[in-house]
Amino acid sequence: MKPFQDESGRAWVAGAREEHTPRHHGRWYLVFHPEAEPERVLPMPEVRWQTPRSAARTLATMSEFELRRRLHVLLEREGAEAGATPYGGASPDPARAHAG
Repeated sequence: MKPFQDESGRAWVAGAREEHTPRHHGRWYLVFHPEAEPERVLPMPEVRWQTPRSAARTLATMSEFELRRRLHVLLEREGAEAGATPYGGASPDPARAHAG
């Protein structure tokens, strides 16, 4: 688990969850949740690890900028955030904003 703050100062936690699957590789995947709402999990299944140890090691070395960038992508997917900001790690290009 790695706590960090988004660009608005809201506290978040990045962590790893295990996918229950017969597959032995890539079972662990990246998740985020607001620090005050641990039940509101935002999964990012495209980021995977073989073991919880490798997940913990990677999370420990991820920068706050990288965590914010990945969180921003998830919030855009969820529709909770439209477009990008210069502080979110994504291009402020208006073409990236969600259409109406």
